[in-house]
Amino acid sequence: MDGLQAENAGVGDLGQNAEERYRALAYDTALSTLLAVVVYVAVKVSLDGIRQWRARISVLIVGSGPVGLTAALVAVRSGKVLKLTVLDERYRTALLCRPQQIALDPRSVKFLLGLGVDFDNMEGCWHNEHFFTRIGVFQEYMLSILEQKKQKVDVKVQLGTKFTEEYLRRIPQNNWPRVIVVADGSCGDSCSVLGISSDYTVESCHAYGANATIERLDQRQVPTPEIRAHSLFFDLSAYGVEALREHRNHASKPGFHLKIYGTFRNRYMALACPASDTKMVRFLRHTANSSIMKNIFHQSFNAYKTDIEPRLSDPTLHHMQCSRRLFEIQLSHRRISAAYIEGDNVAVTVEGEAARVLNFDTGCGVNLGMRGLESMGTFIYRTATAVDQNDILEALSAKMQHSRQVAETFKQTGLAESMYE
Repeated sequence: MDGLQAENAGVGDLGQNAEERYRALAYDTALSTLLAVVVYVAVKVSLDGIRQWRARISVLIVGSGPVGLTAALVAVRSGKVLKLTVLDERYRTALLCRPQQIALDPRSVKFLLGLGVDFDNMEGCWHNEHFFTRIGVFQEYMLSILEQKKQKVDVKVQLGTKFTEEYLRRIPQNNWPRVIVVADGSCGDSCSVLGISSDYTVESCHAYGANATIERLDQRQVPTPEIRAHSLFFDLSAYGVEALREHRNHASKPGFHLKIYGTFRNRYMALACPASDTKMVRFLRHTANSSIMKNIFHQSFNAYKTDIEPRLSDPTLHHMQCSRRLFEIQLSHRRISAAYIEGDNVAVTVEGEAARVLNFDTGCGVNLGMRGLESMGTFIYRTATAVDQNDILEALSAKMQHSRQVAETFKQTGLAESMYE
C-alpha cells in the first residue's frame, strides 16, 4: 500500500513538473514572439522614417505669376524637392514690367513671412497691416529667392518656354516630375494639355459690382495704399430715378462700397453692393446708357482720391474704361482641381486663377490664390513620402477638398473682407 501511494505521488510530481515546464515554455514563446514583434515594428518604423527623411521628388511649376512663384518657394522649403522647374511662356522683361498693383492681406503676409519673405527688402508700402506692391516687383523678388535656393535644390527657371504636349514629349520617361502645379492664370491652357476637364462651377456671391480703370502717363508708378468708402448713394434724379427718398427708408439695403487702388499712373476702381432689388440697383443693372457708370466713377474718384493726386477732369475722361452697368459678381472654380496621371505616376494640382477666378476685380485677388497654397507644403510632403498609389490619391483628395473649401469660404466672406469692411 505504501509503495502504491509513493508511486502515485511520483506520478503527481511528474505531472506537476511537466505542467510547470509547459507554462515556462509557453511564457518564453510568448515573450520571444512579443520581442520579435517589437523589434520588427521598431525596424519598420526606423526604415520608414529613413525612407521618408530621404524621400525627394521632382516638381514642375507652370506659370511664374505671384501664385506660381510662391508655390515654387513652398516646394523648395518643403525639404522634399530634389529638382524644381518653373515654366512661363513670357520672357523676363514682359514678366517684370507688369504695372498692376497687388495687395497682400494680413493672412497672406503671415503666410509669406513663414516662407522667409523679407518685406523690408521689397519695394512697397504698408497700410492697415496690408502690403502693397507692384506685381513685377513681387515677381522679381521671388525669382531672386529661388536663385539663392540653387545651393540646396536644383532650380531651373525657364522663361519664354510654353508648356505644351511637345514639351512633355521631350522629357525622358525616367525624368518626369512627380508633381505638376498648374498656375498659368484663367486664360492658360496647361490643364487641357494634361487632359484635365475644363468644367467650372459658377456660383453667385450675392452682390453686384462694376470696375473702372484709368491710365495717366504723367503720374508716378509707385505702390499706393488703397482707399475705401462705404454706404454711398448716388443722385440719379437727372435720369429719372428718385433714389434719395427710397434710401431714407431704414429697412432698405445698405449703400454702395467703393475702392480706389493701384499706382497713381494706373488707377483702378471697384464699386460693389450686396444683392438687392432697390430702384437704384435695378436701374444701374439694366441701363443702356454707358455714360452713367462713367460719371459715377468720375465723381466718386474726385470725392475720395488722395490729396496729392490730380482730379479727373472732363478732358481726361476718355482715358477711363469702365463697366457699362452693374453686373452680378460670380466666383468660378474648377470642378476638378487635382488629378493623377496613372501611367506616369504624376500628381497634378491646379492653383490660383487657373483653379478659381472672380469676374470682379477687388485688387486683392492674389490672396485667393495664396489661400489655396496653404495646403501645398503638406501635399508635396505626402506625395514625396507616399508608399503606393493609394497614398497619392489620398493626398490629391485632401488637396481638392481644401480647394473647394477655399472657394466656399470666399463666397461667404470674401467680398466682406476685400470690399465691405
